Amino acid sequence: MTQTNGTAHTEHTDATPLFEVDDLHVSVEGREILRGVNLRVRPGEIHALMGRNGSGKSTLANALMGHPKYLVTSGRVRLDGEDILGLKPDERARLGLFLAFQNPISIPGVGTGNFLRAAVKAVRGTESINAVQFRKELNERMQRLQMDPSFATRALNEGFSGGEKKRAEMLQLAMLKPRLAILDEPDSGLDIDAVRIVSEGINLVHEQQPETGLLLITHYQRILNYIKPDTVHVMVKGRIVESGGAELVQELESAGYAPILRRLGIEDEEEAPVSGR
Repeated sequence: MTQTNGTAHTEHTDATPLFEVDDLHVSVEGREILRGVNLRVRPGEIHALMGRNGSGKSTLANALMGHPKYLVTSGRVRLDGEDILGLKPDERARLGLFLAFQNPISIPGVGTGNFLRAAVKAVRGTESINAVQFRKELNERMQRLQMDPSFATRALNEGFSGGEKKRAEMLQLAMLKPRLAILDEPDSGLDIDAVRIVSEGINLVHEQQPETGLLLITHYQRILNYIKPDTVHVMVKGRIVESGGAELVQELESAGYAPILRRLGIEDEEEAPVSGR
């Protein structure tokens, strides 16, 4: 066992999963969205989860983090061998789970630097750093993310552009040092330059925290031009129906989802004939 952030962690071998999702079923307002998701992430691996709108990707992210709107009806989720479904979101965070939001909210009156200092203290616990060390680390991380130093004094996400909000999420990722990070569409709404900068931030975390597992949720290939996943998954109708390597990204980019669905015998609702036509 090892001790990190005040929490005991299992020593991993190459074959030991860091994060395990088994037959996860999730409902929202009485409607089943996830219909048996299975996933394994080993330490240091980058997994990309792709799928059309409405396939269940963001539902998975929110359910894994413990959002109360998302009701887990069956299945199991383990981080470092510990079942986390009975834990509150803050308890999951202290155990080492992190979620970067697709649409980060603004918190007026709360400075970004102060927010991060409180978050680091809450999550990293006994590994927490003093004020001088924190400011030095924060400045270094912001510089690498090409963020102006004044960023730390601005209210969190208030008046931020889309790119600034996503960089603020990557700054949190870098400072909190999670065991498993779920990145829900970090490229959403960004221009090419912002995608590159955010991608560099993700790659920086991967370099400096090589044991951290990453689950990157995205619609598009473009962010995967900068971040190289070990495994790519395709989600359809609340299930992961296909997994592979980089070649799967190229297939999706060139031909879309329809050929995969036909190969698997799954009805493509976007191509289904409309009644009466």
